[in-house]
Amino acid sequence: MELALDVSMPLGPYVVDFCAPRCGLVIELDGSQHLNQEEYDLNRTSYLAKRGYRVLRFWNHDVMNNVEAVGMTILNALENR
Repeated sequence: MELALDVSMPLGPYVVDFCAPRCGLVIELDGSQHLNQEEYDLNRTSYLAKRGYRVLRFWNHDVMNNVEAVGMTILNALENR
C-alpha cells in the first residue's frame, strides 16, 4: 500500500502535522503542550472530521519509543476506512 503524506499541510485555519488527503487521514504528533489545550484539540478534530478527515493523535514519546505500535495503528486506520 502506498501512502502519500503531506507534511505541515494547511487545512482551513489549521496546519496539520501530516496529511494523506487521498485517504482522508490526518496524523498529529502531540507534545506536552497538548495537556493544557484539550478543548482546542477537540474543536480542531471536529473541524477536520466535518471535512471528511479521520484524525489520529500520537504522543511524541510513543512515536519515539513505540514506533511499531504507531505504525500498526496507522495501517489499521487505513484498512478500516
